[in-house]
Amino acid sequence: MSKHITHWIAGKSASTAGSAPRRGDVYDPATGQVTGQVDFAEIADVDAAVASALAAFGSWRHVSLAKRTQVLFRFRELLNARQDELASIIVSEHGKVHSDALGEIARGLEVVEFACNIAHLLKGGFSEQVSTGVDVYSIRQPLGPVAIISPFNFPAMVPMWFFPVAVAAGNSVIVKPSEKDPSAANFLAELWKEAGLPDGVFNVVHGDKVAVDRLLEHPDVKSVSFVGSTPIARYVYETGTRYGKRVQALGGAKNHMLVLPDADLDQAADAAVNAGFGAAGERCMAVSALVAVDTIADELIEKIKQRMAGLTVGPGCNGESEMGPLVTGAHRDKVTSYLESGVADGATLAVDGRKHKITEQDANGAGTADGFWLGPTLFDNVKPDMSVYTDEIFGPVLSVVRVSSYEEGLDLINRNPYGNGTAIFTNDGGAARKFQNEVEVGMVGVNVPIPVPVGYYSFGGWKNSLFGDSHAYGPEAVHFFTRGKVVTQRWLDPSHGGINLGFPTHD
Repeated sequence: MSKHITHWIAGKSASTAGSAPRRGDVYDPATGQVTGQVDFAEIADVDAAVASALAAFGSWRHVSLAKRTQVLFRFRELLNARQDELASIIVSEHGKVHSDALGEIARGLEVVEFACNIAHLLKGGFSEQVSTGVDVYSIRQPLGPVAIISPFNFPAMVPMWFFPVAVAAGNSVIVKPSEKDPSAANFLAELWKEAGLPDGVFNVVHGDKVAVDRLLEHPDVKSVSFVGSTPIARYVYETGTRYGKRVQALGGAKNHMLVLPDADLDQAADAAVNAGFGAAGERCMAVSALVAVDTIADELIEKIKQRMAGLTVGPGCNGESEMGPLVTGAHRDKVTSYLESGVADGATLAVDGRKHKITEQDANGAGTADGFWLGPTLFDNVKPDMSVYTDEIFGPVLSVVRVSSYEEGLDLINRNPYGNGTAIFTNDGGAARKFQNEVEVGMVGVNVPIPVPVGYYSFGGWKNSLFGDSHAYGPEAVHFFTRGKVVTQRWLDPSHGGINLGFPTHD
């Protein structure tokens, strides 16, 4: 049965009897079939959502921290209880396997739990008697309506990087999810309502560039949080700041994994496969460039090929599947085109994902012949000027770049325009410490291939992987979604008074 996904505004579905002027198809990536349609917002729809958020902000900002925390705890319990249902929604629209979808939700829950501590996180400072009878203290206050524009690859986790802290701090929220897998955002909106969040504090608008541009321009939207490709991140940052907004825009990546000769090659091979092909490579923290010191490259590549051959690729709802399809046919075709260009540029196609066996039916018996499939792919002898290295492919394509030494590998990573995540595999503590200090990347793993920080640290890269000064979630999120105010006060003794036009001094 075809489903209809529409906006969530002022605590309810904005669905009407008539059709929206513009709609987009929603697919099951495993079968290639259209399973629903999502409304695309017009400017009036965005304005309605912002108006709802602005009206709700006026009262929500004054709700006590104790009551806000109670709503956060109820939301956390509801999400925890219904995470299997949400994971199934993600699988049906994104295509990732069910266990991966559950992992996505678990990492989002970390940020919800962090935000439950908002009363402590918003504590200010106090200085008594800075001058005679004068005290000074600092407070942090919410911004107002804030916008979150999230990508297709993590339809639940990425919004949860932002909205728990935003809501807990007293802001109201408008989420614009990807039109490719929009239903997760509406599910989360319904959980918020069930948790007791006042209507209008959490809104969802669906759509395309029309919705994005209106959120960037709207005078009542105070901040924008974005995750996506680097060109769009730059556009969001430049446009949003031009309209006077606070912006954090997380862009693309080309994450390197440097393997030194002393590393445990079995563990390194496991890590390369896990980080390269999980979620079909559609992760901003996926390892896409394996940097191998030449003396161990042949052995490491052989171990990786053995593991790739044993991967079960099939529908995400099938419990045996380890890797699912790509999100759309167009994206699958784009990723597949790199197999041709890589060979044309002189790289060695060590494993051709087009030849990988695909499970022919999903758990419900539906055929997968028309799904958006590409199996795990491995390139060897990749050079830094090849498109398979320079481009963020965002698919199950792992490129091996051979280097002669640690120094050459470090230089390769530091010359790359992206700086999101990186990892080093070694048993040498000195080399690891040297790497973490010298590498020009925002998140570093030591024998950890996907170094996504826990919820009480902050997530974000360097260079072309981040536009703006603030990283996502953790302590930096508290500062991003609030603004500081310093109060200087004196309670005068009634016997004091008089006129003095001199500049006030501390005495």
